[in-house]
Amino acid sequence: MTTSDDADLPQRWPNRVTAPRRSPVWRPPEDIADLFPEVSGNTINGLGERTQRSPSLIMWANPASIAHGAVQTHMTEEFLAHPELSTVLRVDDRHSPVPVSDQVVERAPEEWAEAVRTFALHDGPLTVELCGIAAIDRSWFFADRATDHTYVIVLGIAMDHQALSTAPAPTSAMEVHRQYNRGTSAARHLADWIRAQGHRAEGHGGPGAGPLLMVPAAIAAGLGELGKHGSLINPELGSSFRLSVVLTDLPLVADRPIDNGADEFCHGCRVCAEACPPAAISHTEQLVRGRTRWYVDVDRCLPYFAASHGCGICIAVCPWSTPGEGWRISTAVLDRRRRRNSARATADTSSAGDQQHP
Repeated sequence: MTTSDDADLPQRWPNRVTAPRRSPVWRPPEDIADLFPEVSGNTINGLGERTQRSPSLIMWANPASIAHGAVQTHMTEEFLAHPELSTVLRVDDRHSPVPVSDQVVERAPEEWAEAVRTFALHDGPLTVELCGIAAIDRSWFFADRATDHTYVIVLGIAMDHQALSTAPAPTSAMEVHRQYNRGTSAARHLADWIRAQGHRAEGHGGPGAGPLLMVPAAIAAGLGELGKHGSLINPELGSSFRLSVVLTDLPLVADRPIDNGADEFCHGCRVCAEACPPAAISHTEQLVRGRTRWYVDVDRCLPYFAASHGCGICIAVCPWSTPGEGWRISTAVLDRRRRRNSARATADTSSAGDQQHP
């Protein structure tokens, strides 16, 4: 069922409705629930806080230093015990960057930005599908992981949507980690290339927590909009991609955030929320560390994540993630907005004319 405003959108998503949730809500088994600390993950994340602050680590760090360390340890042990998953989990993550060259290559910021994109997307030993640049915002960094770099280069690494769509089966988790590994390697190659030009750079990728939250950096770099499921939505790849970053003092030109209609679409879509087994996805935006945005309930999401070798259901079922559909949806949403705004402007003009000529 669709509203009149949705008449111009592709009619392929029967879950785009306003009916109550139909599927039962998953509850964690006792052995999983016992792993969780008394403190709420939402509290750590700053849900409901009115003041802006740096984010806090919840997972993917030294387990002894985080409240959810037992959950992380359990997941790691489960991965290592699985005959297939253990082959893609990056356990030894030691990396020795190349030295920063004494010979500093000088270029204009615009030239460097173009050279970075060319290396990342085409010429590097390990290329990626998306590349954007943003000036660093210190609020993205975890409190004890500040930086003196000035720019962040954000890379988007496409996932095989068919493999992702098997979530929560292990084949989906394997694809996620394969692309995390590709993204990390691509970021390190790019950082080494920059260092060879005489400029500082350091590459970071998932799933381990690096120095910053990559999603807000990717939004600022123009790679997509935040979706209801808490992940990015890109008009080309939907949500079926992963991120890695390079922090650098290379003089660059920042990209701008994009408006592809995803946020507007998410307000009327229920697909990911209906598909989420633990019902962790809210239909309304939430106040988090002083900003109102889409938010996924950590205390609901993480137990299912821990019980299923990771998840990925929400980004797999996202209508934008279906190959070839993102641009179609974006065009439809933006066209609908233009028509609505045009009709509103015409009505306002007509009303003003009526007032001038009683």
